[in-house]
Amino acid sequence: MIHPTAIIHPKAKVDASARIGPYAVIDERVEVGPGCLIGPHVYLTGVTQIGANNQFHAGCVIGDAPQDLKYKDEPTRVRIGDNNVFREHVTVHRSNKLTEDTVIGSNNFLMANSHVGHNSTLGNHVIMANGALLGGHVAVADRVFLSGNALVHQFVRVGTLALMQGGSAISKDLPPYTISRGHNGMCGLNTIGLRRAGISAADRLELKQVYRLLFRSGKKLRIALAEAQKEFNSAVAKTLLEFVAGSKRGICGDVGATNRGEEADAEEG
Repeated sequence: MIHPTAIIHPKAKVDASARIGPYAVIDERVEVGPGCLIGPHVYLTGVTQIGANNQFHAGCVIGDAPQDLKYKDEPTRVRIGDNNVFREHVTVHRSNKLTEDTVIGSNNFLMANSHVGHNSTLGNHVIMANGALLGGHVAVADRVFLSGNALVHQFVRVGTLALMQGGSAISKDLPPYTISRGHNGMCGLNTIGLRRAGISAADRLELKQVYRLLFRSGKKLRIALAEAQKEFNSAVAKTLLEFVAGSKRGICGDVGATNRGEEADAEEG
């Protein structure tokens, strides 16, 4: 199960069922769970805990030091759940302080050359297409789809079932169920994703009404938010409204909005 050219530290904890490919390197404080596949030239380092049935394709670097000038070589951590796929040359950096971890959930698919920065968290069933980049301290919720070369600035949140179009970039929070376009823009709801997730037609209709009030009514965001909180009560609507209310960086604006006052209002918040 272990190629003779692989280098595994004697103190590394590697389950006997794991398969280790040629020239892979596994450092001292790494734990590899059952059923994992470690491909050729993969480097696992840092204090990294890896669950079951994960696949690391050629050239992945997992758990290396954060790209942060404040970092002083502390034994910070990466935690990875189960059933994830890391394609060629994916990089995941460990956190920059002992009180936080970089966390990858379960059933995620990270395509070639995608990057997860230090202290970031991925939920479950997230897809990052080729070249998608997450800065440090980014929070990505469940079932998010980041298309090719999508860019997420540090400390930004991406809500559940959101989708980023290819080449889009955000430095503000992207609300649940929405689609990003361009720079800090949105272009409506991720309708296909909502259907695939089993969200009912009634809930999808209510989300459209919430989206229209928040982002296309021309009202200041804080005013529209207060109105929406009184008017809409479904679970999905509450998820969207609570996300917007909790934003510290501001919310992406609709690219078709006739009044940009809500974007200025989001900046102030």
